[in-house]
Amino acid sequence: MMKLFIVVNVDWFFLSHRKNIALRAQEVGYDVTIVTKDTGQKQNIEALGLKMIDLPMNRSGQNIIEELYTCWFLYRLYCRERPDLVHHVGLKTILWGTLAAKLSKVYGVVNAVSGLGIFFSEENRSLVSEFLPKVLRFSHQRKNIATIFQNKEDKGLFLKNGIVKEEQTFMIKGSGVDLNQYCYTPESSDGKVKILLTARMIVEKGVFVLTEAALKLKEQYVDKVEFLLCGGLDDNPKAIKEEELKAVCDGEYIQWLGYRTDVLELLKSCNIVAFPSFYKEGLPKSLIEAAAVGRPIVTTNSIGCKETVVDGYNGYLIPVKDSDTLAKKLNLLFEYENLRQNMGRNSRILAEKDFSIENVIHRHLEIYSQLSKA
Repeated sequence: MMKLFIVVNVDWFFLSHRKNIALRAQEVGYDVTIVTKDTGQKQNIEALGLKMIDLPMNRSGQNIIEELYTCWFLYRLYCRERPDLVHHVGLKTILWGTLAAKLSKVYGVVNAVSGLGIFFSEENRSLVSEFLPKVLRFSHQRKNIATIFQNKEDKGLFLKNGIVKEEQTFMIKGSGVDLNQYCYTPESSDGKVKILLTARMIVEKGVFVLTEAALKLKEQYVDKVEFLLCGGLDDNPKAIKEEELKAVCDGEYIQWLGYRTDVLELLKSCNIVAFPSFYKEGLPKSLIEAAAVGRPIVTTNSIGCKETVVDGYNGYLIPVKDSDTLAKKLNLLFEYENLRQNMGRNSRILAEKDFSIENVIHRHLEIYSQLSKA
């Protein structure tokens, strides 16, 4: 039986983004182990019949000693357990996991780039970011490696930096959505129009861009509209503090809901999804889910986000950090119910075409098969 390790920076991300791939791989005969940082979800992962190993990793940290320890841990783990195939998800695990896999002579490596976050940011001048491309180039110089990208910009950056070769790359749009679970749900026309943002509370996710737009519309719509911010606090360097959120949320017109487990129900009860992110996204799962449920989407014309919207068809693409344009597009959707509903139906059509979890799983299993020992 082929031993497959799926390495993810944190347990809750595995459950939300890679669980279905792991379960299907197990069904078809792989011996699957999840290697991830345990933040309290280990019992839930093991309840699925999957093995889990706790990964010492600070997903936003840039302390070089901590980073090298993560690499050393993975190297020792791969030497001891001898997996046939390792699947690294996210830039941090790709950085250290691919190096560890090369040094320990793991046979096959799959790397899934799920956004570049802060590490290729022009503002980031940490030691880790300085030698990041060099380490990636060295670790990727090997046979039997595949790198999955969610958007062409990330792929282009890796090619430009000489990290990967064209023939080693694959394009899969996001982590997929279960179209049966996230079924098309016509919007409710009762009560206030609800605008939902679902994200970790990080500045670069555009949280304050949305609240600025909301304030510009408040005089006209205070009794007709609700802005809902759904997401927990984070340890990212650009994370928003609780007191900052409370300062811009009045609890009625603008509400911070905190971390929620009922996101599907929130999507079904909202009318519009807004996501004015300027983070280096892969392809946001929140927007894939919004499309599947059938909601019009207003997001930025930036990496990852723009893959989910055809401007004017199922929503609008706006410039980054532009609360004025965001307010104008939201105003259109507030005023014209038929426009909202048509765009929502078009979102579902797009989701069925591009974002089905079954297609995503099938593509991953094909890549696993190509890299497996004959």
